[in-house]
Amino acid sequence: MSGSDTAPFLSQADDTDDGLLPGTPGLPGAPGNPKSEDPEVPDREGLQRITGLSSGRSALIVAVLCYINLLNYMDRFTVAGVLPDIEQFFNIGDSSSGLIQTVFISSYMVLAPVFGYLGDRYNRKYLMCGGIAFWSLVTLGSSFIPRERFWLLLLTRGLVGVGEASYSTIAPTLIADLFVADQRSRMLSVFYFAIPVGSGLGYIAGSKVKDVAGDWHWALRVTPGLGVVAVLLLFLVVREPPRGAVERHLDSPPLNPTSWWADLRALARNPSFILSSLGFTAVAFVTGSLALWAPAFLLRSRVVLGETPPCLPGDSCSSSDSLIFGLITCLTGVLGVGLGVEVSRRLRRSNPRADPLVCAAGLLGSAPFLFLSLACARGSIVATYIFIFVGETLLSMNWAIVADILLYVVIPTRRSTAEAFQIVLSHLLGDAGSPYLIGLISDRLRRRWPPSFLSEFRALQFSLMLCAFVGALGGAAFLGTAIFIEGDRQRAHLHVQGLLREAGPTDDRIVVPQRGRSTRVPVSSVLI
Repeated sequence: MSGSDTAPFLSQADDTDDGLLPGTPGLPGAPGNPKSEDPEVPDREGLQRITGLSSGRSALIVAVLCYINLLNYMDRFTVAGVLPDIEQFFNIGDSSSGLIQTVFISSYMVLAPVFGYLGDRYNRKYLMCGGIAFWSLVTLGSSFIPRERFWLLLLTRGLVGVGEASYSTIAPTLIADLFVADQRSRMLSVFYFAIPVGSGLGYIAGSKVKDVAGDWHWALRVTPGLGVVAVLLLFLVVREPPRGAVERHLDSPPLNPTSWWADLRALARNPSFILSSLGFTAVAFVTGSLALWAPAFLLRSRVVLGETPPCLPGDSCSSSDSLIFGLITCLTGVLGVGLGVEVSRRLRRSNPRADPLVCAAGLLGSAPFLFLSLACARGSIVATYIFIFVGETLLSMNWAIVADILLYVVIPTRRSTAEAFQIVLSHLLGDAGSPYLIGLISDRLRRRWPPSFLSEFRALQFSLMLCAFVGALGGAAFLGTAIFIEGDRQRAHLHVQGLLREAGPTDDRIVVPQRGRSTRVPVSSVLI
């Protein structure tokens, strides 16, 4: 027996080789076998043959999904665009205002695992159609709530989460089943352009429709009509592609869904998924806080600087800040998403850890600029806008890259579940509570100081500074992701090709030395 075969009989297997089928050609590191390579990227004809969809039809499907993603975020931030008017109408404070967004995100977060489970097993097109139709009806109903029923506004905003949960957990997996490699990254960047652009349009639509109609309620009646168009486009244009087919070799066995608990166990053992989700949680915390509170903060800054009259009870709150912030959000989103994808694509040629490193650089770089935007607000509103512009551009670099990381470290049959639980984690610790937390800290600080417009400004300024600290923590999580990303990506690839199988909780395999390496085999085969 050679020296390498003298390892202890029950020695622990190397993680990368856990579950590899013995004797399979092409396994990495196996003696006499070449290192496994990624499958060739199918050309247009190859993709059409696999998916049954032409390249034009696939691009049209992505365009429809992008439109609906834009609409989702437009609806979410229409409320932020008219937030001062909502506060006046319902006579509520900062903590109650923050609760509007928190209730919506909490509902969205709770429902995401349900749609993630369904999306991995049932027709994704019909799930999205039903969710968006329900969301459109509830949004329209929320615009008719009387001033003494603020609790009903909270309820309807919570029900709106049904539509977004049914869509956000499923749509990226459709794109993953239509494209691979750089094509997928480009399509994801187009899809995620819709987040900042839709958010900015929400501010713009909210403020402008309110000005034209003279009533903020009409701002909530724009997106339901567009939602009807979205349902029709989904029904007529989108077709369901086969799950994971574009990533498999032609002779690879088809992938079958595993149990929900098996999916959760596998995701919990995937450090790249966990750490990148924690990093994305920081992105959600910061963007959720800024999305709701930035227009109100900028308005208070102008009041303190004497550039704008204060918003008194009974008056309509007139300010251009929602419009300007919306335009900045649109522009920085397009720049940030495009910049992040392009930088990552170029660095990936020489560094396989490029994706998480670019995400880390974006978050760590945005933190000081966001802090400076808050610190300068009492001296110069122009400097505040400049720092917000740079900070939001760096922050937006993460959106498409984080989605791409999830899709290549998680196998196709559990991607909707992974999307769902990334949503749960990022919103539970991120923007589900951050708007309310910022508002609560602001209210507590205001109680300590004499009532004044300066006190209102300073309280919100100090509470928003928490965002810079959270952004730095998120950057550290992405640096951790970079440590594990290569191994996790390789494991997912081998699983899709049928070269790796997972050991279940009742698997009786033990580890024995075979051909100079530790390999797991069933106990029964050793005893025989």
